[in-house]
Amino acid sequence: MTAVPFSERENTREYRFNQVWTEELDEVFADVAKYYDNANYVASLGLWGWFRDSFLSMIDLESGQKALDVCAGTNAVGIAMMKKQPDLKVCAIDRSQAMQEVGAKRARQRGFEIQSTIGDVHRLPFPDDSFDVVTLQFASRHLRVIDVFKEIQRVLKPGGHFYHSDMLRPRTRFMEELHYAYLRFCLLFTSWIFNSGPAARNCRKYFVSTLSAFYSAQELSQLLSEIGFREVSSKTHMGGLLGFHKAMK
Repeated sequence: MTAVPFSERENTREYRFNQVWTEELDEVFADVAKYYDNANYVASLGLWGWFRDSFLSMIDLESGQKALDVCAGTNAVGIAMMKKQPDLKVCAIDRSQAMQEVGAKRARQRGFEIQSTIGDVHRLPFPDDSFDVVTLQFASRHLRVIDVFKEIQRVLKPGGHFYHSDMLRPRTRFMEELHYAYLRFCLLFTSWIFNSGPAARNCRKYFVSTLSAFYSAQELSQLLSEIGFREVSSKTHMGGLLGFHKAMK
């Protein structure tokens, strides 16, 4: 069977989820911003810190570099990078003002200053060849990834590195069904324990559907290579459910 081109798969994803992406996610993230990190810790059974630290362990940083954290959320990765390399200059971009307000407060409490931009990550408002490092974590399921990856490649300096992490479509059907059942339970439980508003509660089905329509680690590696990234590598955990990618411009 001939594989469906990535461009067609992206068109299908956008057709299915565009209403949520354009009309609902801002309200969802405004609702969850205040408890986002705690909810992830609960939903991951306490492994959220390990997810972040595993991702950080593959990011190579040097003194004086400039990094961009795409879909920065509450700045967890930006803060962790500055702990690892204190003179790193970190810029953050996210569509959610509420998430970035929480992130800016978290950074200041730790003595860090992260430059924040609220905007559309499909059209990054930065010049070509601006950053040594770009990161994107736990957000690509909500994006037109071809457009975003091309923009990331554009703003990276030649020889710069892109680091990506997300929950991916698992390798086997059994792992898929097991994870989706657990995810449905977690979304229901966290919405109850953190008293989620209607926007977040109404998107529970979406969060499962968008993962089932997403890519495996191998497929994302292939996509990055087709876009033009070099030296693409990946690591997976939990039967392919969690994936990390590293690529060079």
